[in-house]
Amino acid sequence: MRKFYLPFILFISVACWLSACQKDSEVKDEVPPTPVDTTKPFKATPYPLALPPGWPSMFIPADNPLTVEGVELGRKLFYDPILSQTNTMSCGTCHNIAFGFTDNGKQFSEGLKGEKGTRNSMPLFNLGWSEKYITTNHKFFWDGGAADLESQVLGPITNPIEMNETLANVVQKLQQHSVYPGLFKKAFGTDSVTTKRLIQAIAQFERTIISFGSRYDMYMVTKNRNLLTDQEWRGFELFNNDVADGGADCFHCHNLSSPFTSDFQFHHNGHQSADEGLKRITGNPEDIGKFRTPSLRNLLFTAPYMHDGRLKNLEEVVAFYNSGAIRVFPADELIRKNPAGLNLTPQKKADLVAFLKTLTDSTLLTKTHLMAP
Repeated sequence: MRKFYLPFILFISVACWLSACQKDSEVKDEVPPTPVDTTKPFKATPYPLALPPGWPSMFIPADNPLTVEGVELGRKLFYDPILSQTNTMSCGTCHNIAFGFTDNGKQFSEGLKGEKGTRNSMPLFNLGWSEKYITTNHKFFWDGGAADLESQVLGPITNPIEMNETLANVVQKLQQHSVYPGLFKKAFGTDSVTTKRLIQAIAQFERTIISFGSRYDMYMVTKNRNLLTDQEWRGFELFNNDVADGGADCFHCHNLSSPFTSDFQFHHNGHQSADEGLKRITGNPEDIGKFRTPSLRNLLFTAPYMHDGRLKNLEEVVAFYNSGAIRVFPADELIRKNPAGLNLTPQKKADLVAFLKTLTDSTLLTKTHLMAP
């Protein structure tokens, strides 16, 4: 059997926000900024970002460096329902840390009006490396509808079936708030609240949501094979080998050496759905039904699975790829090359599920600096 071991060279994408996101919106400052006091040049406190061992540096935009004040402002905004029309729903409502920053085990999130979206809420960890490795403008959300981490903040706030608020109203509410102008001044040197500063702060916080600490992560650092059981190692072999060699052919789309366990590409995995996926953004008929390869980290916390949450557990996911996916165009070539499916035995399916569970980072759920302030 040919073995395929991935080097520990890291790159990432992301994944994504709420299920029914929008294309990028132009970001404008709604109110003229107040002059910054130039007698004492403003300088926020640099944020001491701790990178996991062996991981590469994170892409940080030159105009939005990580600062202690900016990250803390972003965390407060992330968990504050003031961003929604009725002041009852926050970003954290549909991205709960206890569920790996997804929506509480729900297939679809419910908006302010009780309407449900059509896509499953995506996890938010390790998004900070996306722009480092993705060369196109289709970086965030299931369909790549946002070009950078800052602009992806806008979609859920303004989406009528999500938070259903206007940016002008959000800025006004924050500007008139008793606390926020002072927090914006600490973070940006001015108490003028603008859309740009709002999304910059939330993006800063999101870049600090780092998941590292699974047993597989520990193995990659220590090379201690005893961290995984014999069954989990059999699953690892299946994951990293072609079907022709008796494997499950997972590694082509899910790169275990990346912080997001993704190839950062868009694929049609053989699902049968009316959702046009990437085609909604590009208009290209060849992109119909293509979605961003999701992360495999923390699968125990992020069920259900797929862009539409159709699969309830990992056993259903493995069964889908083993025999349930359609294997004709427009399915991806990686799916079509195995017209008979993966031909996994019950034991092999159980082994593969066992390995996928080793990608669980339980420490993520206990990080107080990522919880609501």
